[in-house]
Amino acid sequence: MASKDLVNNVTPKVAIAPVVVADGTAQVSGAIDTQGYESVTFLIATGTLADADATWTVTVKEGDTSTQGNHTAVADADLIGLESTAGFIFSDDGATRKIGYKGSKRYVSIEIDDVTANSGNAPMAVIALLGHPRSRPTANPPA
Repeated sequence: MASKDLVNNVTPKVAIAPVVVADGTAQVSGAIDTQGYESVTFLIATGTLADADATWTVTVKEGDTSTQGNHTAVADADLIGLESTAGFIFSDDGATRKIGYKGSKRYVSIEIDDVTANSGNAPMAVIALLGHPRSRPTANPPA
């Protein structure tokens, strides 16, 4: 039975809006500003993946500015969980994955790329869940 308040202690941000990918195009989030928060978790959701052999990898990136193109891959020591377990394959229909960041950079981003070419519809979305805010309660709806 749920008895604790999470709503007033988190702020969700769309990292990758729901999209259906039908080719090998990488899905790259914009920069997520973590200022005012002590934690960030990326929540990845898939829909029905139509391809019969595609594989997707996840890379979490970090940077000092909001220019995502300047972000670099996060060191494994600054991740909570493994990028390899955040990835997914063609049979992971309706699956969720998560990976956390505990590094020191203000901005983070995420990239999902197919390493085995996707030729069917691949619905996916990513939410960045900012947590442990320095100021509570968090806004609802989120800003």
